[in-house]
Amino acid sequence: MADRGAEEEKGELCSRQGGERKMIIQSTSLNDPKLNKLKEVLVEWINKTLKVEHIVVRSLEEDLYDGLVFHHLLRRLADVHVHVEEIALSTDAQVRKLEVILTALNETLEMNEETVKWNVKLIHSRDLLATLHLLVAIARRFQPDLVLPPNVSVEVIQCEVTKSGVKADKQTEFITFQSNSSEALERESNKECPIDELFKLEAHKIETVKKAILHFVNKNMSSLGLNVTDLDKQFADGVILLLLIGQLEGFFIPLCEFFLCPVGSSEMLHNVTLALDLLIDRGLPVQSVDPQDIVSQDVPATVKVLYYLFNRHKNK
Repeated sequence: MADRGAEEEKGELCSRQGGERKMIIQSTSLNDPKLNKLKEVLVEWINKTLKVEHIVVRSLEEDLYDGLVFHHLLRRLADVHVHVEEIALSTDAQVRKLEVILTALNETLEMNEETVKWNVKLIHSRDLLATLHLLVAIARRFQPDLVLPPNVSVEVIQCEVTKSGVKADKQTEFITFQSNSSEALERESNKECPIDELFKLEAHKIETVKKAILHFVNKNMSSLGLNVTDLDKQFADGVILLLLIGQLEGFFIPLCEFFLCPVGSSEMLHNVTLALDLLIDRGLPVQSVDPQDIVSQDVPATVKVLYYLFNRHKNK
């Protein structure tokens, strides 16, 4: 009887779509641990990325439908500014805002609006599947190092109203990396940072990357009259790193917050820890970097942090 009731409910949902296709997640899939893990990872990522904006997401279904979060993600991750009202209260205003934001997002993601698995109507109606597809696309484009649970799929009923009545087909919809290869899944789940891979290469290739990052650093520090000649040593006290973060991210770090002329390892450690905390707040995946490693002039740790800054701002 329970299954019959569920089918009747889905039939009603289909009939309300006015001839459009609608994918409805089966209730059994909503309790899938992989799906819940994906939702947790995405919520955590959004909150870290938008922490500086004082935006907190608790529910993907309830907190993203009005466009506010997507508006800030677009600005924070892609540096794309769209002219829409910050808070849209009425339904009409929310829909208009979403239309502008999703158009900008699709252009930035280089997605064809006719083939994407989300649209204004789906997002505004709190459609979880469409919301997940959009968030995964954003994460893969702007945070490629974010590890998403692989092979996340849901069972859906695809409803379509035809001339002969309601047509409903069951199918499996994949949200993240789809593969039947256990080796491929393992690689996706345990992707190494590109810098970890870099330090497995020949020394001359490592130096080439370091020179590119050094050029990037000096290009952005020239306005402060500073010049870096040694990546291995000059970031150990955290001062240049903090100034570089301020230059790239567009804010001023009060001098009272750090030691401009640090004396001793404890003051250096304070500076580096502050720098890494700022980067984490800005959504950069440097949680695995130990501040003490940078103070100790550990080259891979230092280059890893600079690489993430380089990768984020190289095209600006």
